[in-house]
Amino acid sequence: MRESFHTRLGFILAAAGSAVGLGNIWGFPTQVANHGGGAFLLVYLIVIFILAIPALYSEMLIGHHGRANPVRSLAKLSEGRAQPVGATMGFLNVIGSCLMLSFYHIVAGWMVVHALGYVAGWLGLAAVAEFLMNSSLTRDLMFTALFLCTTGWVVLQGIENGIERWSKRLMPTLVLLLVGLIIYMGTLAGASDGFTVYLVPDFSQLSDPSIYLAAMGQAFFSLSIGLGGMMIYGSYLLPGAKLGKLSLSVAGLDTLIAFLAGLLIIPALYAGIELGVTVTNGDELIGEGQLIFAVLPQLFASMGAVGPFVGFAFFTLLSIAALTSTIAQAEVPVSYLIEEKNLNRKKATLLALATIAVLAFSLVIFFEPLFGWVVTAVTQFQLPISGIFYLLVVGWLWRKSNHLHTIAQGSFWLTALRWHLRYICPVLMTLVFINTAF
Repeated sequence: MRESFHTRLGFILAAAGSAVGLGNIWGFPTQVANHGGGAFLLVYLIVIFILAIPALYSEMLIGHHGRANPVRSLAKLSEGRAQPVGATMGFLNVIGSCLMLSFYHIVAGWMVVHALGYVAGWLGLAAVAEFLMNSSLTRDLMFTALFLCTTGWVVLQGIENGIERWSKRLMPTLVLLLVGLIIYMGTLAGASDGFTVYLVPDFSQLSDPSIYLAAMGQAFFSLSIGLGGMMIYGSYLLPGAKLGKLSLSVAGLDTLIAFLAGLLIIPALYAGIELGVTVTNGDELIGEGQLIFAVLPQLFASMGAVGPFVGFAFFTLLSIAALTSTIAQAEVPVSYLIEEKNLNRKKATLLALATIAVLAFSLVIFFEPLFGWVVTAVTQFQLPISGIFYLLVVGWLWRKSNHLHTIAQGSFWLTALRWHLRYICPVLMTLVFINTAF
């Protein structure tokens, strides 16, 4: 019998956990800072409804009616001559998930070592803290392996006892940490300027076309669409699930956490400026990796005795965000091995994680030539291309028993949604792809 989520809340937290990753915590605030502050936030909230939620709904709909992994679901719903294309796209989703997890586990390991580095500092373990805070091949291999084992341990327990149960624990913890850090940052000198920039739109910025393209790209990537994670989660929903309401709930929770991340990072940057920390490179905010691993640690160091505690809480927050994403995405290759290769969950999990480990360790060892190339291939090419294909499947290729077509009969709003998915969303997704890839 195929596994399923036990509760609606469990699904929402797990799916939102899949969407809530490092891109929310560091990617969204960076985009806000570099594209007009509150103006970008306003556009982003609109684009969530215009593009991201329909794309999320499409991916979940494919999984829910395919009732299988991406290879089988996309092949089943891509009818006629398009069926081999659907199967190929599904297999590319499996490969892309493994590639994404290879670099994601490396970055997640960096989050853990920084959190533990602050602990070592409290305990007076200077040599340990130095090892943790300074990059080395040994350190990166160790903590990439540790995070891989953590992901595998959760996935091994299955949907209800593993992913759903841990999502119910991790997501509330993440929100509490975010809110606590926001409250503390709000007490620092300069933070009020950050709140103003973030929450009060400068409407003159809306004349800049780059804001709209950046907002569409961030909205799409923020919801973890394009590698089959939401599809496989949709396939684990019980028949009759109300996908429209679930899509809104997942997108709403993900957007809330992205909003809270901005409410933390933007005021923190202005507090850093007040303390003499350099946060910009020319006219733009220092890049995402430098922001997390250089700028913010400088800010924590300038806070005095409370700084290490804030730093520990911040990197713990990032570690949790990373884990909620890795356990979701790892289910894509695991489900493929279970359903297509007839392996049990234990063997499928071990084989999937072993494959990801080989890829991840290769990226650690050959970091310079490989890491950036793999990140670019997955995030700038595969994700938007897969998103476009999902929309084409739901809007054009899936004709027999198309759920959206059936429920749209006699309903103006659902007919408008179907029209929107068929014509508007593919065009918008193509613009996102062109903007990110070229």
